[in-house]
Amino acid sequence: MGAEFVAAMEDVLDVYNAPYDPAHPVVCFDESPKQLVGEVRAPIAAKPGTPARQDTEYQRNGVRDLMMFCEPKRGWREVLVMERRTRIEFAHCMRHLVGLYPEAESIRVVLDNLNTHNPASLYAPEEARAIARKLEFHYTPKHGSWLNIAEIELAVLSNSCLSKRIPNAEILQREIQANVRERNAKELPVKWRFSTQQARRKLARLYPCGSV
Repeated sequence: MGAEFVAAMEDVLDVYNAPYDPAHPVVCFDESPKQLVGEVRAPIAAKPGTPARQDTEYQRNGVRDLMMFCEPKRGWREVLVMERRTRIEFAHCMRHLVGLYPEAESIRVVLDNLNTHNPASLYAPEEARAIARKLEFHYTPKHGSWLNIAEIELAVLSNSCLSKRIPNAEILQREIQANVRERNAKELPVKWRFSTQQARRKLARLYPCGSV
């Protein structure tokens, strides 16, 4: 960690701490795999004095990739469920994102440095250049994924409804939609409290000598 980490971190922190601007919304994006797991034997429901029981053996039914969008200052999130996470899926996600904000002048997207997360991936769809013009990418530093609020949202989603065995994509989609719908209805903004000033105090060891 050094100057590159600090530069990327401060760029993301400045984006988070900027005043809310609907013409230039800040949207965080992250991806996470979810293993689909089915039961080999039917679980036994709990009875008075007897806890529920579940066989340790299970059946793997493939993997789905969860594509998380969240706008922290608006208290909104959406999740797309896909079979893979190649450049094509990333391009689809960015096209979908632009479609959600037709009135925005630009969308500031916070995301990590996965090799598919770059403007070149957008040239799968025909309207790639129009999409690229609307997007302003802000990358979290390497080993700094904790700076991506979408990663936090994925952890909340997993703990809320995805920690159990989910056998197929249909049930996965249903569980996610119910959770997202409930949380979006509350419209609770994320209060990000870690600022550039705090980073310079608490993480001074990461800064090049004399830069703070």
